[in-house]
Amino acid sequence: MPIQTDAELEHIFDLDTIAVVGCSTTPGKAAHDVPKYMQTMGYDIVPVNPFADEVLGERAFDSLAEVDREVDIVDVFRPSEEVAGIVDEVLERDDVQALWLQLGIADDEAAARAEAAGLLVVQNKCIKVEHSRLRG
Repeated sequence: MPIQTDAELEHIFDLDTIAVVGCSTTPGKAAHDVPKYMQTMGYDIVPVNPFADEVLGERAFDSLAEVDREVDIVDVFRPSEEVAGIVDEVLERDDVQALWLQLGIADDEAAARAEAAGLLVVQNKCIKVEHSRLRG
């Protein structure tokens, strides 16, 4: 069952590195401003955007599979229909501890697969809103 309690969310916020799938280069878009907020809060942001070389001053990767550094959280800013494929990529890695699907994004079947593999899963919530509510 996806994470619901503040205590469970707090555990995720103790992690350090967030790969942002769908990270945008466009200020004003949630997929840009939310990771920027998390970066200003001290998190290491790893942008995943096949159309950018750099986002928020960080090297952008074409896919999660190409990220060559440790990742704790995968934060998804892609349509719900793409979540199953993203979960496939997440499950190929052995470093990811949490999957966060942003506000308006959910896939119960993919979330259940991620949970069965031992990941913490949040669906349909904004990481910035929850972080600022609990730690802001």
